[in-house]
Amino acid sequence: MSSASPETVIVLDFETSGISPDCGDRAIEVGAVKLRAGEIVERYQSLMNPGLRINSFIESYTGITNRMLQGAPQTPVVMREFAGFIGDTPLVAHNASFDCRFLDAEFKRIGQQRCQEFGCSMLAARRVYPDAPNHKLATLVSYRNLRNDGTFHRALADAEMTAQLWLAMADDLRDRYGFEAVSFAMLRDLARVPKTRVDDYLQRFRCA
Repeated sequence: MSSASPETVIVLDFETSGISPDCGDRAIEVGAVKLRAGEIVERYQSLMNPGLRINSFIESYTGITNRMLQGAPQTPVVMREFAGFIGDTPLVAHNASFDCRFLDAEFKRIGQQRCQEFGCSMLAARRVYPDAPNHKLATLVSYRNLRNDGTFHRALADAEMTAQLWLAMADDLRDRYGFEAVSFAMLRDLARVPKTRVDDYLQRFRCA
């Protein structure tokens, strides 16, 4: 039984043409899952054509080719649809600062503005699993023995694995501290707590 709270969160992932929207890089795929009470209740995935060619490294890294993007819907179409999917639901991503920058940049292009906060599974995992070899998504999936089909660097697959990681962290905190549920806000804020203060931070919730 998952210890996730009954709230709804959306876990998302972008594949992109590069690392920085400030340098002209664009989103080329988005994937997301909607979690409600610890279960995936809805999925969203789409390639998107940003009107530029991606380089061979990105093709190899993601498996997304220029030919695939030529046949994909235009980015503004996808992003307007995706805005409707996420609404004002809290968001989660692995290395959230990256996905946040691309979401905000693509939203700006269509006159949309994000109103909700992001939680970062990577930063939270540094507090929950300090002994992991590193805190890359693939490493944490293996470290925590989470279910996967071996697909990485495609948006929906990475979003689903990130969702599993988010729920696993909630379950592990429940087991360690006896929580009835672990909320989005608790995991979001845990990422900001200094390493030496993690136990004090979590003990406050147990005593509340």
